[in-house]
Amino acid sequence: MLGVCRGRRKFLAASLTLLCIPAITWLYLFAGSFEDGKPVSLSPLEAQPHSPRYTASSQRERESLEVRVREVEEENRALRRQLSLAQGRSPAHRRGNHSKTYSMEEGTGDSENLRAGIVAGNSSECGQQPVVEKCETIHVAIVCAGYNASRDVVTLVKSVLFHRRNPLHFHLIADSIAEQILATLFQTWMVPAVRVDFYNADELKSEVSWIPNKHYSGIYGLMKLVLTKTLPANLERVIVLDTDITFATDIAELWAVFHKFKGQQVLGLVENQSDWYLGNLWKNHRPWPALGRGYNTGVILLLLDKLRKMKWEQMWRLTAERELMGMLSTSLADQDIFNAVIKQNPFLVYQLPCFWNVQLSDHTRSEQCYRDVSDLKVIHWNSPKKLRVKNKHVEFFRNLYLTFLEYDGNLLRRELFGCPSEADVNSENLQKQLSELDEDDLCYEFRRERFTVHRTHLYFLHYEYEPASDNTDVTLVAQLSMDRLQMLEAICKHWEGPVSLALYLSDAEAQQFLRYAQGSEVLMGRHNVAYHIVYKEGQFYPVNLLRNVAMKHVGTPYMFLSDIDFLPMYGLYEYLRYHVWTKGHAPTNFAKWRTATTPYRVEWEADFEPYVVVRRDCPEYDRRFVGFGWNKVAHIMELDAQEYEFIVLPNAYMIHMPHAPSFDITKFRSNKQYRICLKTLKEEFQQDMSRRYGFAALKYLTAENNS
Repeated sequence: MLGVCRGRRKFLAASLTLLCIPAITWLYLFAGSFEDGKPVSLSPLEAQPHSPRYTASSQRERESLEVRVREVEEENRALRRQLSLAQGRSPAHRRGNHSKTYSMEEGTGDSENLRAGIVAGNSSECGQQPVVEKCETIHVAIVCAGYNASRDVVTLVKSVLFHRRNPLHFHLIADSIAEQILATLFQTWMVPAVRVDFYNADELKSEVSWIPNKHYSGIYGLMKLVLTKTLPANLERVIVLDTDITFATDIAELWAVFHKFKGQQVLGLVENQSDWYLGNLWKNHRPWPALGRGYNTGVILLLLDKLRKMKWEQMWRLTAERELMGMLSTSLADQDIFNAVIKQNPFLVYQLPCFWNVQLSDHTRSEQCYRDVSDLKVIHWNSPKKLRVKNKHVEFFRNLYLTFLEYDGNLLRRELFGCPSEADVNSENLQKQLSELDEDDLCYEFRRERFTVHRTHLYFLHYEYEPASDNTDVTLVAQLSMDRLQMLEAICKHWEGPVSLALYLSDAEAQQFLRYAQGSEVLMGRHNVAYHIVYKEGQFYPVNLLRNVAMKHVGTPYMFLSDIDFLPMYGLYEYLRYHVWTKGHAPTNFAKWRTATTPYRVEWEADFEPYVVVRRDCPEYDRRFVGFGWNKVAHIMELDAQEYEFIVLPNAYMIHMPHAPSFDITKFRSNKQYRICLKTLKEEFQQDMSRRYGFAALKYLTAENNS
């Protein structure tokens, strides 16, 4: 059904009735323009103190590790203060000269054991370490594809950032999904002295798709072979990492090993720590050719310039073609081909000590390569079982991994003293906006929140949805925090269509949510629910930012703008798909709704905040409103100013589920200054409306004064 509103043609959108407990509220269809924390026991998978998997000793280890992490942070802060003072006194620094520092003395935050403890098998590493320029950029390449790998990359990056003392340049070979996720994450993370470039993995498929491969990583597991062609021609060296890596030391120590390469050595690799390439794991086991035990490619040092001069592309292709005549396919993806090349050309390899790639694979013998876990620098979870591998130190490894998994990424935004970051336009604009705020303003914190950049991890879980071809599809949009998590299963049962959710969580809460979701048959049975994590920062709940994040990633023509504590009636999704018309809910006209059999129009009134279905291109929510108060009211007012029509649907409703008052409502009720600032923000919003919409916006001010 189409309607005419103030001379402009509109798409009619639906408005639904909301059945409340104990009151009745309503939902609306609009006409859009034709212009085209850690709650307990949430997860059945989470080990609890009475679980067989949970022991007192593992808990003590975890607590000890957490204490050590805090101590390390204190050491880091003290070291940075000392460096700052020293640099301020240094004439060489004032002249702009780059000082050289030994990587082991760079203040990595490692324990004394980690600095000094080298096992007998690695005694060649003792003594003075090669130098690394203080502000030398370290280049890291990672192949990443899909939703799960994107989560793994974040943990890896956290472990690198925690210890690093140098600028970093990440080269991410990513598919379209991973690029969208990680580009948004790094843009909103805003870590100083970190640069990220993306290379289209899908365009590289033709380079390796001719190689039959049985490894669980699929075609992306072969793409490290083509890095000499993919990465910039002027890039001379790079550290290549798998996504399932955790660092326990400064990556500059690994970068420094490049200085040890001699002659024709162009690959730095750790020996494989299983018997795979010895061919004795089971009867008729026939691996690819390798030198002795072979080498693991989870951590590689690549001298790109020399590899290019050696015609690496031809070398590995000829080797792969020859071996595939007998082997028919690879079992371990790129690793098989690297090892076959090395078998023919042993001089290419500089063998790294085993602590640079401690492999927790299914058949690992890594325990034989070190004496104590404090010696280790890189842990590699190279098993599909990940945290469930068998190793006598698995609890230590698990706790190290979980520490970075749940570590607050906001704390990693620290500057590198003496190493100026590249100019970033977004960061400079943000600083300019913040500098224009008056810190003595009693509402300063409210105003500042509008400019806070929250780290955002899109599509935290696998998402898969094919939009309907009839162009009438609707996505439910909502936002929530940890205390509303229990609503998710109920909403998924009531709404079978696509959902876009923004979740406001800490890093630790995000992992609890992941365990909760993975333990839920209802949630795991739905692939059309997009979960976008917006990480906690600041003292307010950024409700309108969350709504905007969820709205921005809707893939259907229409959006149903809801709240997490409103439960759709059964069948509402299908009802809306067949009925798409382009002070609370009083304008709905309750009496008329009870007897109505056809949709009808209502007019905007002061404080109107219906739940609505609108076109995807509708205006965003105003970010100045945070916490409690006026966040939806302002949005509805702007829609009315843009001449959207309000059409009530007679046979649609939602149920308001009772819940405890939110933290922000409590603050609003108890804090006079909070209420004063909200009133100030309302007045400023109305002034902005007057500037944007002129004389037509006067009715909002008049209605407010009369209400």
